[in-house]
Amino acid sequence: MTYPQLDELALLHSHICQALGDPRRIQILYALHEQPRHVTALADALGIPQPTVSRHLRVLRQRALVTTERDGPAVVYALADDRMIHVLDEMRSVLRDVLARQTEILA
Repeated sequence: MTYPQLDELALLHSHICQALGDPRRIQILYALHEQPRHVTALADALGIPQPTVSRHLRVLRQRALVTTERDGPAVVYALADDRMIHVLDEMRSVLRDVLARQTEILA
């Protein structure tokens, strides 16, 4: 079996894993999967202060996980790749299975 090269894994970690290191950023990705939104609409939908959303969006944008488009004076954010939601859903499924196994072990 061929294993991924360490430099590729380091890139994966620095670009994707670290960007997903905050649960709020994951929530933002899910919200943008529903529809592109302005910062204020994201803040309202998620109940997060607008400066916090802006800070998280900056990280997601730097990692190319979200895209931007001008709408007059405002900026609309969108999910860059729908596959990210599929990956997150799969990871959540793995988490449920892991927690179920741990529960069985403790029972």
